[in-house]
Amino acid sequence: MKLKYFGSKAAKPFPAGRPGFLLAGLAPLALLLAASPLPAQEPADAGAAEIDWVSVAIQFSAGLSLFLYGVTLLSQCLREVAGDRMRRVLEGAARNRVAGVATGTAATFILDSSSVTIIILIATVNAGLLSFAHVIPVIMGSNIGTTLSSQIYALNVEDYAPVAMIVGLVTSILPKAEVWRKAGLILFGLGLIFFGLSVIGDSVKPLEDHPGLLRWMERMETPLLGALAGCVATLVIQSSSATMGIVIALASQGLISLPAGVAMMLGAEIGTCADTLIATIGRSRPAVRAGLFHLLFNIATVALGLLFVHQLTGWAAGTADGVPRQIANAHVAFNVLGTLLFLPFTATIAQALERVIPDRPPEPATGRVRAAAE
Repeated sequence: MKLKYFGSKAAKPFPAGRPGFLLAGLAPLALLLAASPLPAQEPADAGAAEIDWVSVAIQFSAGLSLFLYGVTLLSQCLREVAGDRMRRVLEGAARNRVAGVATGTAATFILDSSSVTIIILIATVNAGLLSFAHVIPVIMGSNIGTTLSSQIYALNVEDYAPVAMIVGLVTSILPKAEVWRKAGLILFGLGLIFFGLSVIGDSVKPLEDHPGLLRWMERMETPLLGALAGCVATLVIQSSSATMGIVIALASQGLISLPAGVAMMLGAEIGTCADTLIATIGRSRPAVRAGLFHLLFNIATVALGLLFVHQLTGWAAGTADGVPRQIANAHVAFNVLGTLLFLPFTATIAQALERVIPDRPPEPATGRVRAAAE
């Protein structure tokens, strides 16, 4: 079976993926809006400044549009460059648990999406090329791979984003070689991601001292509320990496604390399962088990994360000075520890899910087929 995401067709300059089709039309407008600074704040009284909420919302939306379009463009180009090769690598490496985890991590980082990696695995299992038990470690590894994006978002390289966009755009237009054009689009998408995050960060600067917003954000420090917010945001955006990018951007402006960021990260881990569950519709029983395992594995690890959230937050606080880097480090530690905890029990997990979702019984022979058998 061949996925629609992967093929030999040349990458289009602006792929109309979901939500890329909408964002392709919004990108030029977002660039214009992002280039316009927020109007100066006029003091409402001696100790406070009036906030232009419309301008904040417009600039935040412009930055979000650029960021999401950059994610869509980068993911689409990476899929077209590495898709078929990555599918073959996944098929070969999934037969060993440790290699499966490592391959799932690398594939998710290269494809820039844990959902895409798992959807490839679901299609591979559905085609009968791999058993359900073989893909369990790869699914675990994909959760680790998505944390590498958080590390990149926390690098504070926004100042170089325009350079990457310019070089990427020129590279994608001037050379006739397809490989250079795709490389340019990848670089342009990466620059667009960081430029969008920079615009998001700039848009919320006027809110740094707003008491009402700060009180509302403090509520996200309650683990369950923060996790619910992260889950809903990921369901809407359809990307846990994008959710983490926004969380880290807001944390860089002091609007999200470490406990709130960690709680929202935990919720994003559950929200990202939506795409893979949809991909199991109409598939074989082993493919359905793969999608269900992703959901159950994430729910189990998030439940443990919420149980030990204070320990995780305390550890992350000692790993770096800035909150954005601390959140990114907590993201890595959470997924690595979750994988190490459940990896030894992959065979047991596979057997349990095979009992919960058994294979369909073979259809009985009827009519002419039965007579021929006799």
